[in-house]
Amino acid sequence: MTDIHKQIINWLSSYSKRSGLETFVIGISGGIDSALTSTLCAETGIRTIVVSMPIHQHPSQLDRANKHIKWLKSKYKNVEDIEIDLTEVFDNFKILFTNINNDSELALANSRARLRMTTLYQVAQSNGGLVVGTGNKVEDFGVGFFTKYGDGGVDLSPIADLMKSEVRIVAEELGVISEIINAKPTDGLWGDDRTDEDQLGASYDELEWAMNYEGNRLTRFYSLTTRQQEVLDIYIKFNKQNKHKMVNIPVCKISK
Repeated sequence: MTDIHKQIINWLSSYSKRSGLETFVIGISGGIDSALTSTLCAETGIRTIVVSMPIHQHPSQLDRANKHIKWLKSKYKNVEDIEIDLTEVFDNFKILFTNINNDSELALANSRARLRMTTLYQVAQSNGGLVVGTGNKVEDFGVGFFTKYGDGGVDLSPIADLMKSEVRIVAEELGVISEIINAKPTDGLWGDDRTDEDQLGASYDELEWAMNYEGNRLTRFYSLTTRQQEVLDIYIKFNKQNKHKMVNIPVCKISK
């Protein structure tokens, strides 16, 4: 595992050089994925802007984000930070839908992610930069646990080929704060401290197992434990319902 972070750092540097854009912009949530991604970007020596965008954020998430930003800036001179509190923007947005039966809590949670995406692109374009994604392999290509055109709206994804367990290992190698590494993963879109596992019904370790499972799914019930059966069904359900996020946008091809 020791050379994975070097591969990613080299890839980031090469991508930046090819694009002609010499600034990385990353949203910081207080979670391990954004902590690792921002650290990898900082390791390149390229200008790195980390952006905190609280929206009714749970205090523990904001505290971890601030601790990581402080650690990052103390270690890397190429790191700058911006805090843009989007709470009032979100509240005003939410008011628009209260009287027209379009205020679904899930839709509003996804709108938080899309407001953050818009903010990151505002910062990136104003600074000649690239928006760097923080999704891991299970989220981006397994269960589709991200918001379409929200945290899924990025220019490049440096850790999207890493399982969550690999993210933890590389984060430890780079010295990311243990409080962040050990924190339960959360998307931070609900204003409380519910975890990803609360929403998915399975841990990332379990979902990794399901993503790598190669047994015959038609006969799986004869060889798996009850919990393994449950996890595999959870994985299949999310993979199927979120497939539209993980494939190219369907295009109607017209016969000439």
